[in-house]
Amino acid sequence: QLDKNQISCIEDGAFRALRGLEVLTLNNNNITSIPVSSFNHMPKLRTFRLHSNHLFCDCHLAWLSQWLRQRPTIGLFTQCAAPAQLRGLNVAEIQKNEFSCSGQTDPSRAQLCSLSSGSCPAMCTCSNGIVDCRGKGLTAIPANLPETMTEIRLELNGIKSIPPGAFSPYKKLRRIDLSNNQISEIAPDAFQGLRSLNSLVLYGNKITDLPKGVFGGLFALQLLLLNANKINCVRADAFQDLQNLSLLSLYDNKIQSLAKGTFTSLRAIQTLHLAQNPFICDCNLKWLADFLRANPIETSGARCASPRRLANKRIGQIKSKKFRCSGESWTEDYQLNSECNSDVICPPKCRCESSVVECSNLKLTKIPERIPQSTAELRLNNNEISVLEATGIFKKLPHLKKINLSNNKVSEIEDGAFEGASSVSELHLTVNQLESVRSGMFRGLDGLRTLMLRNNRISCIHNDSFTGLRNVRLLSLYDNQISTIAPGAFDTLQSLSTLNLLANPFNCNCQLAWLGDWLRKRKIVTGNPRCQNPDFLRQIPLQDVAFPDFRCEEGQEETSCIPRPQCPQECTCLDTVVRCSNKHLKALPKGIPKNVTELYLDGNQFTQVPGQLSTFKYLQLVDLSNNKISSLSNSSFTNMSQLTTLILSYNSLQCIPQLAFEGLRSLRLLSLHGNDISTLPEGIFADVTSLSHLAIGANPLYCSCNLRWLSSWVKTGYKEPGIARCAGPPDMEGKLLLTTPAKKFECQGERCLCCPALLSRMGQGELVMVLWHPPCSHIFILPQGRDCEVALSGCSSNPCANGGTCQPQDGEGAGFRCLCPVGFEGLSCRATSDPCKEHSCKNGGSCVPSATNYTCLCPARYTGDFCEQLPDFCSAELSPCQHGSTCVSTSQGPRCECVPGYVGSNCSEDFDDCQDHRCQNNARCLDEVNGYSCLCTEGYSGQLCEMPPRAASQPGLCERAECQNGAPCVERGARALCQCLPGFGGPKCEKLLSVNFVDRDTYLQFTDLQDWPRANITLQVSTAEGNGILLYNGDSDHMAVELYQGHVRVSYDPGTHPSSAIYSAETINDGQFHTVELVTFDQMVNLSIDGGSPMTMDNSGKHYTLNSEAPLYVGGMPVDVNSAAFRLWQLLNGTSFHG
Repeated sequence: QLDKNQISCIEDGAFRALRGLEVLTLNNNNITSIPVSSFNHMPKLRTFRLHSNHLFCDCHLAWLSQWLRQRPTIGLFTQCAAPAQLRGLNVAEIQKNEFSCSGQTDPSRAQLCSLSSGSCPAMCTCSNGIVDCRGKGLTAIPANLPETMTEIRLELNGIKSIPPGAFSPYKKLRRIDLSNNQISEIAPDAFQGLRSLNSLVLYGNKITDLPKGVFGGLFALQLLLLNANKINCVRADAFQDLQNLSLLSLYDNKIQSLAKGTFTSLRAIQTLHLAQNPFICDCNLKWLADFLRANPIETSGARCASPRRLANKRIGQIKSKKFRCSGESWTEDYQLNSECNSDVICPPKCRCESSVVECSNLKLTKIPERIPQSTAELRLNNNEISVLEATGIFKKLPHLKKINLSNNKVSEIEDGAFEGASSVSELHLTVNQLESVRSGMFRGLDGLRTLMLRNNRISCIHNDSFTGLRNVRLLSLYDNQISTIAPGAFDTLQSLSTLNLLANPFNCNCQLAWLGDWLRKRKIVTGNPRCQNPDFLRQIPLQDVAFPDFRCEEGQEETSCIPRPQCPQECTCLDTVVRCSNKHLKALPKGIPKNVTELYLDGNQFTQVPGQLSTFKYLQLVDLSNNKISSLSNSSFTNMSQLTTLILSYNSLQCIPQLAFEGLRSLRLLSLHGNDISTLPEGIFADVTSLSHLAIGANPLYCSCNLRWLSSWVKTGYKEPGIARCAGPPDMEGKLLLTTPAKKFECQGERCLCCPALLSRMGQGELVMVLWHPPCSHIFILPQGRDCEVALSGCSSNPCANGGTCQPQDGEGAGFRCLCPVGFEGLSCRATSDPCKEHSCKNGGSCVPSATNYTCLCPARYTGDFCEQLPDFCSAELSPCQHGSTCVSTSQGPRCECVPGYVGSNCSEDFDDCQDHRCQNNARCLDEVNGYSCLCTEGYSGQLCEMPPRAASQPGLCERAECQNGAPCVERGARALCQCLPGFGGPKCEKLLSVNFVDRDTYLQFTDLQDWPRANITLQVSTAEGNGILLYNGDSDHMAVELYQGHVRVSYDPGTHPSSAIYSAETINDGQFHTVELVTFDQMVNLSIDGGSPMTMDNSGKHYTLNSEAPLYVGGMPVDVNSAAFRLWQLLNGTSFHG
């Protein structure tokens, strides 16, 4: 929203990066002209306003008229201001030939809106023509970059697409690195005009298709890396302009075939990588074998995947005659066209005839990945598809007209699932399990004319259900469970002529009154839908019910049909972020959206990583901190290739298997802080190649030779921030993992091998001793160079049955003792016992045995596991006490202790305080809670109206009171009373008690700090944000208190470098008020949350203290101070507090 500014010009490409923008308003500015196609890159735009500007409607603005006509619901009242003959006319109503240019430039418009020279983005560093934005968490390419840059580094971010003309303004670019992002889309003109570009690095993304002409004009390109993507299609002319290319890598993609002549124009090519692609070595690939024999440039060892007779053979070493096609297969001639040869492949088990792809009755669970590009009709009916995923499949099917998904099990359609399906005119979803409909489901179906949703479970239609379907003529909602429809639900269906609403249980109350009226006025075929409720309107057609008969009972008006949130009841959801923190969860709640990208499960009761996590393939952040997870498996995090942040801090982890983090190639931050980890197996981080931050502090690390590899590993790139310390051996205790030389990690004859899985591998002659005491707690110790001479523990064979706990006995032999669970007894817990033999039921409760335990059947009025409690009559559900009175439980039942002003057994009666009032001078008494007030007759004043009228010149009490900060004044008897507004206190409301931080740049500043840093600071904090600055003081030395991912983090450096930090175990970003208490005394800091046990940080060392002259900032700080603190790692986030 940019209304009421002084914008006079819009630069070309100003909005190019805002692909997700939905609302743009530019009203009341000074805009005269707008560059062509300024708004074309915002497909989600639904609200656009441009009125009250100074638009000069000449030939340069003709494009805007057509753009507005194509979008009749937005940009209303956009009018011309000049020339005179067009002044006041709506731009959308002016014909193209009326936008004319005279050839003479108006002097007032001579100053065109030229591109600025650009600037270095705040999060990046720029020097010597290089813009370095590596690993900054970017999701889009920054705009307005320095025009003079020659190299831009954008690797290791979360960028998803390269928009049109993204790099076109930067003509001096020689190198672009976009590796290891999430890019799945590239605009055809993304690199247009870059004649100096010699290196383009795009490996490690999700690119499936190279748009036609995407590398056009890159005549200077020498290096092109496209490896580790999902490319399945390379057009024959993809590289036609790359005559100077010397290295091309297509390694590790999904390419099955290549068109003849693909590499013909690569005259300077020296190295070609094609391995790790599933090549089909039929007659269509014979040319490639011939090419590679003549040009031995393929150095990665490209091999055939099929047919079976050629599988795993190097393509360049197979004789030409071996490349055969069977039957009426496509021939080489087809390959010579410039389109993708993937068009010829029919999905497995399906039948492809002409332009029809028949995949019905195949028990498919998802739409096939590869469908011929020429497909016009796609039949997927009678399968078992439950979720339509947003894979972008329809962007590759430009000729598709009809999709049949009837008779499946579709219960969810991901937003954007039909993106790119603008040519589709019919969509059949009859007989599925859809419960709600929202516009995002059908985004991309701009040309849809028929939408069949018969026989689903849809219960209500809201006014966002069909947004964007302006061409739909037939909509069938027959036989659903629709009881109400929100007003305006069909307004966006501008072409609607047939609407089938029959066989739905409509509740004809006041909320549906609009529909009866709408059906009467619109000439639409509907079949006369009928009311189901209330009884007196049953089976009456909606359009026949009189408007007054659509009635609501009192309170019913409140309820309306709103989109059913895709969010579990225990969680909160915002876009694709789901928060289920501190809910005592033991299992993953049902209903988490499939497209979730951030999932917060911290502060719960999980004992293992939920197995269902692997079904959420878009996850980028998972927070499982502060749970009770004691172990990880090799499959805990499978299918999470997009995961960038994994937080497992403050659990009970001891042993982590070597393959626990396998496949997490996008992972950048891993927190194992605050667990019980003594060692980690070498190679555990082999797959996490993007990892830049490992938090492993507050663990009892046993720094022997087994951890030498970790010491060396964290030192490369400073992956561990200098927090983790060794707990043993004794000579290593307290030493930092990061700074202690690797050669100090030595073994004294022992090897620590983590994980009980070792027992399962014990073969003949491999006996293992288990040490159950520090420093190798729960770790298996294998004496070096010895075999079969250490007695095996009596527990190694797991002798205790039925969940019994085994304890090895001291001394020789293999003795053990089993601690049996309730319900079992005997030496190895194999005998069942009578659980009621020694039951604990009280107050006459009777014991009822079960398989392994017992329950107590309580007599009336008693509750609890053992019938030990009387019912709590004072609980919120049972308490009869009203008006804030106190409930006291007694043996006779509850007793209510009323607050002053109320009487009665349950304090429900307001006592009439006017019975004994003392109002004077004929004043009227007004009863109030626990008191009364006097309404004075004219001229009298005072609390009891005891003061007679005074002379006009005499100032009143309130006039002399001088109430501050907007506080109103009231006179009570012979004194004036200042009634302070929220947040202020004191006799004159002169004291600031609380602050509401709303704006992101707000902060409080305190100077002249006495006795600092000896202080006791208590804050009452309420916020729903995860990050924010609470307190900051310092310059080179500092104290910082900030919210970081919901926890309170205190960083303190009184000159004893390096600085230290502590975190609260609790999270406080649940919207409730929490007490944060900070006690500082020179080098020591105590932190306490909500009166809990304090955490202490003692910076022993030189007795420097903080600079008492530096201000203390609360809630935020000035930009320059913030930047300095963030640069020195004194702050982790730097966001201002909001709450």
